[in-house]
Amino acid sequence: MSKPTLSKVVIPAAGLGTRFLPFSKVIPKEMLPIVDKPALQYIAEEAVASGIKQMLLLTSRHKESMEDHFDLAFELEAILRERNKEEELKMLSQLSTLVSVASVRQQQPLGLGHAVLCAKPWVEGQPIGVMLPDDLLEAPTPCLQSLWECFGRFGFSKGVVALMEVPWEKTHQYGIVSVKPIDENVVRICEIVEKPKSNPPSNLAVIGRYVLPPCIFEKLETVGRGAGGEIQLTDALARMTEAPGLLGYLFRGRRFDTGDKLGFLEANVAFALKRPELKNAFLAYLRQTVEENAQ
Repeated sequence: MSKPTLSKVVIPAAGLGTRFLPFSKVIPKEMLPIVDKPALQYIAEEAVASGIKQMLLLTSRHKESMEDHFDLAFELEAILRERNKEEELKMLSQLSTLVSVASVRQQQPLGLGHAVLCAKPWVEGQPIGVMLPDDLLEAPTPCLQSLWECFGRFGFSKGVVALMEVPWEKTHQYGIVSVKPIDENVVRICEIVEKPKSNPPSNLAVIGRYVLPPCIFEKLETVGRGAGGEIQLTDALARMTEAPGLLGYLFRGRRFDTGDKLGFLEANVAFALKRPELKNAFLAYLRQTVEENAQ
C-alpha cells in the first residue's frame, strides 16, 4: 500500500466577520489586504509551499469573491496586455494557476466542527489539512508542512495540531492542552479544553493549523453539539486523544491573528517592512509617528 499524501486542504471561511464591520458587510474579512494581497492568499501560498494541490473553501452567502480571486480575469488581463503591463500580467497568471480552488456552502453556522464535516464528500478517505484563515503564520518551514512531516513520522494515523505558547491571561480565548513531551518539537496531547474559564492545564494553545486522519469525520458525526449548540472541532479532537491519538507540533515562528483588528494592523506593519520598495520610507514614517505620539 502506498503512503498517503497531503494534497487537499480545507479553509473554513463561512464566518460573518462581525469584528470588521462595516467593512465585512459585503466583503469577506478573509479578503482584508495585508499590504496588497488578501489575507486568504497568504494562507493559499503556505498551503502550496506545503505541497497542497487542491483547496476547499467552506463559505456562506456573498463570499464568492474569495473563489473569484484565484480565477482568471479576462477583461482585466486584456487591458493589462494592451497597456504592456507585463509584470502585472505575470502576477495574475501565477495567481490563477497557484492552486485548484473549489467551494462548498456551510448553510448553517453550526461551528468549526460542522464546517470541517461539510468537507467529508470532497476528501475521499484521505488525510486532510485544515487551515484557519485568520491565522497568518511565518516560519522558515511552512507550519502545515511541519505538521505533515510530524504526521508521517508517527505512522500517518494520529492527528497533529499546531500549538503555541500564549500569555496565561489569554488562555480563556483558546483551546488549551495538557501534554507529555515526545521530543523537542512534538508532544502527545493528553487533554484539550476549549476556552477554560479558570485553571487552564497549561498555556499551550491550539492555533489554526491541523493535519487530520480520515477518522476525524466519524468523531465529528458522533460527538454531538457542544458549547453554543455547535459541533465543536475541539470536542472531536478530545476524543482523538484516546484513539488513534493526538499530537501537538510546537510552532516557534511568528503568528498574526488577522481576524483581530490589532493583529491585522500588526501583520500589515510586519509585511510592509519585509518589502524592499517600502521598508525605508515606511520605517521613517513609523519612527516619525511614534515620536509625535509619544509627546
